[in-house]
Order: sequence, then structure tokens, then C-alpha cells
Amino acid sequence: EESPNGWQRAEVIRLEQDVFTALAGSGKLYVYKTDGFWSQIKSAGSAIYASRLYLNQYSKSHPERLAQNKPGGPVIRGNVYIHATASIDSTAVLGPNVSIGEGVTVGAGVRVRESIVLHGASLHDHTCVLNTIVGWDSTIGRWARVEGTPSDPNPNDPYAKIDSETLFRDGRLTPSITILGCSVTIPAEVVILNSIVLPHKELSRSYKNQIIL
Repeated sequence: EESPNGWQRAEVIRLEQDVFTALAGSGKLYVYKTDGFWSQIKSAGSAIYASRLYLNQYSKSHPERLAQNKPGGPVIRGNVYIHATASIDSTAVLGPNVSIGEGVTVGAGVRVRESIVLHGASLHDHTCVLNTIVGWDSTIGRWARVEGTPSDPNPNDPYAKIDSETLFRDGRLTPSITILGCSVTIPAEVVILNSIVLPHKELSRSYKNQIIL
């Protein structure tokens, strides 16, 4: 934030202008080129994209960390990480690009895709979770659908960047992934679409394109 008289506040540092420019002028700025993946984390939606990159890396370097289709186990499609303490029903379908955290419970007939489910969450029977981050200790009721809109960059470009979307456009919430804060309760048979739910909220109906305070 710049003051009206043009002076820059001392506690504000611009990395590119104030740091890199000075280093380049002194001959002390160096570049390391990597052939590995990288991803900006500037929005909640970019966390799911970064998770996809990590899961893909695991498939190449540490495939033992990823879940496999086994008799009596859930159906696994693509790269899926399941914590050892999670309880997953054998009729659930997970993937691609799903991360299931510690102590998570996934009921019968649940479908999860392109999502992160953090520890202690509970997905009751026949829920559908797509392009969503489910917060710690949250609960999604039976037959509920929680879905977001992906904002991924070009998957064919290894150096593609996620566009920095503003939270609002034309006075409306920009469609993006759905985020459930910690200890959120979603009732049965509702739809939560492209919404952000703050922590400790107990919803009673469906929502679309809203921030639920």
C-alpha cells in the first residue's frame, strides 16, 4: 500500500522490485533451472492442482504410497492417497487425484474425485464430492452432493500457471472449488455448489455460488 505522497511504507516489501532488482544490480542474483514440477499456491483451488502434481510424482517415485485396487477394498481410479487410519467402505469409488487424511470415514457408495478430505471428516453413504476441499472434522450427510468448479491451468503445459482469479466478478462469487471449513455439517440430500463455508457452520439447505458466514 503506497501513501498519497509516493513514499513506500517501510514494512511493505515487493519481492520482484525491492529484492530481486537490488540483487541483480549487485551481481548476486542466480537462477536454478529445474525440470521438476512447480505450482503457485495463491488460491484454495491451486491446492487441489498442487495435490494432483504430488500424487503424480508419487506414482513415479513412491508408488507404494498410493492406494491400489484390492479385493474387499474401495474402487481406486488413478492416483489416490489414503491414510492408514482411514475407514473406507468397499463400495466407495475414489479418484482420480484424491487425498484422504487421518481418521476419515467414507461410507457405502460414496464417490470422491479431484478432492482433498482432511483428517477426521466423515462422508456418509452415497455422498458425491467433486473438486472440493473438505475441512477437518466436517460431516457430509447421506445422498448430499458437494461440488466445485476446477480452475486448473493447461495440463499439457508443464510450466503453465494458474490464473489469479479475483474472488468476485461483476458482483458475484467467481465459480471455483468448494471449500468446507473445519467442523462443518452438511445435511442429507442437499447440493453445495461453488461455495465457501466458514468453520463450525451447520447448514440446513442447498447453496450455490455463495460464501456462508
